Amino acid sequence: MNVLHQHNTQLPNPSFNVEEKKVWELLDQVYDPEVPVLSIVDLGIVRKVEIEGLVVTITITPTYSGCPAMDVISMNIRLHLLQNGITDIKIVQALSPAWTTDWMTEKGKQKLKAYGIAPPVGKSFDQQWMEDVQVECPNCRSNNTRLLSEFGSTSCKALFQCNDCKEPFDYFKCH
Repeated sequence: MNVLHQHNTQLPNPSFNVEEKKVWELLDQVYDPEVPVLSIVDLGIVRKVEIEGLVVTITITPTYSGCPAMDVISMNIRLHLLQNGITDIKIVQALSPAWTTDWMTEKGKQKLKAYGIAPPVGKSFDQQWMEDVQVECPNCRSNNTRLLSEFGSTSCKALFQCNDCKEPFDYFKCH
């Protein structure tokens, strides 16, 4: 029996009436590979969803220029949309204006805290020195913390330590 011509009924049928709201819902199910508790919508890197005919265009902005996770994120977007019947996908990376932590959702900031990463403090235009930022410990909620290093587990994080519970923790830098 020649199985090459057999119809695969498990693949989703392409959607001919894709709604923008549905695309946003699907994108909220795609997670950041470096901070897997955050969806790319929570992170604020999804800038725009456009639908023209059958083509769905997603515009994303990296958290910083040259972010190594962007290729994986683009691939995960494409795979998730394909699995949900959206087959004509265009992904555009926009570098300007530059991403800012101001674009993160409040829900995303709460998810960071629950995950053990201190969310950004203030707004990107505050221009505080890293040593002057008052960061709450995500473990014991103390404000008695100190900066250990401006560089944490990824480029977008700094390393802090709580002076009360003594636990080190990542802080998602405000930018």
